[in-house]
Amino acid sequence: MPRIPPLDPAVAPPKNREILDRFDPPLRIFRLMAQAETSFRPLLRLGTSILTEQTLSPALRELSILRVARVSGADYEWTQHVPIAEAVGVSRDQIAALELDDVTASCFGEVEQAVLRFTTQVVRHVDCDEAAFAALAAHLSHREIVELILAIGFYMMLARLMVVAQIEPDAPAGTKVLERAR
Repeated sequence: MPRIPPLDPAVAPPKNREILDRFDPPLRIFRLMAQAETSFRPLLRLGTSILTEQTLSPALRELSILRVARVSGADYEWTQHVPIAEAVGVSRDQIAALELDDVTASCFGEVEQAVLRFTTQVVRHVDCDEAAFAALAAHLSHREIVELILAIGFYMMLARLMVVAQIEPDAPAGTKVLERAR
């Protein structure tokens, strides 16, 4: 039983109902976000820009999101992002390694390990150590690093919303959300 129920689209304000009606069916996370009436649309815009407009590699983004979900205990986020990760090139071996918390598995290359190490430190400690930053900076531009930090922060926020609200799972939407965002 959720602590905070997802908003029934029928009682959502018209602008938010219009957005919810675009999803078939509207995922519980969107309906939960819609409880914050004035923040809902800006949150979706930010999420959409992270998913569709960043120069950061989509595969690196999804590895990071899956790591956020795993470290945060956000099963809902994990379930929704595994199919997206697969669609952008993350391998089943990499997903399995993340599920086991093995961020140094041989299926990850140097840049992927740097992203995962950095993500883990940011989620757990807000900051990262100099070695983690240097390893990341050896592979990513300043823009990509900032985009990665924004993605980590956005998905940490969603993870906390999901976990605290005790959101009930939805079946994986697969790439529908990604396609809809585009």
